[in-house]
Amino acid sequence: MTTIEQPVTGAAYHLTEEQVRFFDENGYLVLRDHIPADLLDRLREAGHQWIKDGEGITREDPRYFDYNFAKRPWGRTMYRVNYVHNKGKPASLELLGSPEVLGVAESLCGPNFVPTYESMVFKQEGDGEKIAWHQDAVHPREWRIFNYDVYLDASHSGAGALRVIPGTQKQPQDICALAEAHGWDPPGVVEVEMAPGDVLLHDVMVVHGSPPVEGKALRRTIYYEFRAAEQIVAEGPWDRDWVDRRLRLLPPALNRYESAYPDASRFAWQASDEFRPVPSGDEDVELKVAHAAHTQGSFCSAGSVPLKNAR
Repeated sequence: MTTIEQPVTGAAYHLTEEQVRFFDENGYLVLRDHIPADLLDRLREAGHQWIKDGEGITREDPRYFDYNFAKRPWGRTMYRVNYVHNKGKPASLELLGSPEVLGVAESLCGPNFVPTYESMVFKQEGDGEKIAWHQDAVHPREWRIFNYDVYLDASHSGAGALRVIPGTQKQPQDICALAEAHGWDPPGVVEVEMAPGDVLLHDVMVVHGSPPVEGKALRRTIYYEFRAAEQIVAEGPWDRDWVDRRLRLLPPALNRYESAYPDASRFAWQASDEFRPVPSGDEDVELKVAHAAHTQGSFCSAGSVPLKNAR
């Protein structure tokens, strides 16, 4: 299957009808060279710093549990940084406030889109551990829920590139049966090669994963999940107050983007009066709104990691 890709077309940041249709049918969409070079450089530098900070963190630090580690045969390896906006690098907030991100969010979730997660997931150089087949979050599908994946490093075929199974987002899947029957090559599987600055949009229910490899280079991906405010209010797992606190991320993100790129096109936020938040005035509080609950995903428990740690 051939991927549809987004050309660079000036200020056309919203998805076309064809792209939305492809996304709905297949559960993913590739946007090539979608992140401006200057912002990408800042994000790559931030990614290095987040890893360095996490490797030196101690249990006494209140941010300790924002970093996730795995046990490998050679020892402990960090693989995830959560709540990246309060980690001392403004590039992540500038990215969130960019039209390259928010135009897509509005295209798929409507004007009351909510940024529900922000993290960087990565594999250290030499760490070729698999990410088992999984669905991030299973929901009734009355609204779209998707991840916006910014690749900071290349991800090549045969070197652990993500694999997706188009169409599997339409219902919950028996992941154990799928893996047992087909291994890493089920019918219709697509191996998605990505370059730095490329963006992968994936439905949270599309089955995806990556096989184990040896000698793997560093691969870092920033993930922003988006949901419609209406979906969260109707289905949870969070309440209306949580939605309001999450939406308070957007004014500082828009302001940071405008300050960093005053001559660039800006996103016109069109949230309804019902959901438009009143800023608290304390940006430090607004930059991290933790999750007390998660939407359950679908995965095979044997040999897999928890879903919110497996992207």
